[in-house]
Amino acid sequence: MIKTVILDLDDTLYDYQEGNRLGMNALKQYCREHFGMEEEAFQEKMKEAWLVVSERMGTARASVHNRLIRYQIFLELIYQPVFLHARRMYHTYWDTLLEHMQISDGAREWMEKLHSQGIQIGMGTNMTAYIQYRKVEHLGIGHLIDWIVTSEEVGVEKPDPKIFQVCVEKSGVTPRECLFVGDNLRGDVQGAMGAGLEAMLYDPHCKVKEAEHLPYRVIHSFRECLAEDFRL
Repeated sequence: MIKTVILDLDDTLYDYQEGNRLGMNALKQYCREHFGMEEEAFQEKMKEAWLVVSERMGTARASVHNRLIRYQIFLELIYQPVFLHARRMYHTYWDTLLEHMQISDGAREWMEKLHSQGIQIGMGTNMTAYIQYRKVEHLGIGHLIDWIVTSEEVGVEKPDPKIFQVCVEKSGVTPRECLFVGDNLRGDVQGAMGAGLEAMLYDPHCKVKEAEHLPYRVIHSFRECLAEDFRL
């Protein structure tokens, strides 16, 4: 019997890809207005900044997602004042994303149902803690979440088993009594199952080919968990 449901955040509880697109568009407009940069030059220098960040930090830790550092390096590459623009660029991107965030269809209702049944709800997510807190607050679901584990807290990113082990520790139950729900087959589903948890793939765009006898459940909308009276 499942006693704890652990949710991924980005591209599970909201559409990160769309938010990222809008955030980057706002950032391109900022750079066009302040630096006269056209899109090709903007994309080239952003890619270069990402390569510098990933080389210095590695790609398996939360700090690689820190956009303040990424924009600092971007500004250094184009010889512009860091302390005048880096924080403004950070807020331009994230404030735009947050402004347009909408919770995935049926997710809040399912969480409320789980909460009413006394089932614990946790969150296991990559990225840095501060921005994940802001996302949860903007989605208006903080009161439904009992605890959170970020990759910043544990020093590794999914699918590293450590992040799932810390989730289980916080849950206070056994791994088999935990259900991890996320959109990434390798990072969320296979990572959770490798650590002994049950798993469910959230696949709203039907990217994963379904087959019989999969060791995990696939849903395309959280409303399936309600309409089908999904029993844990």
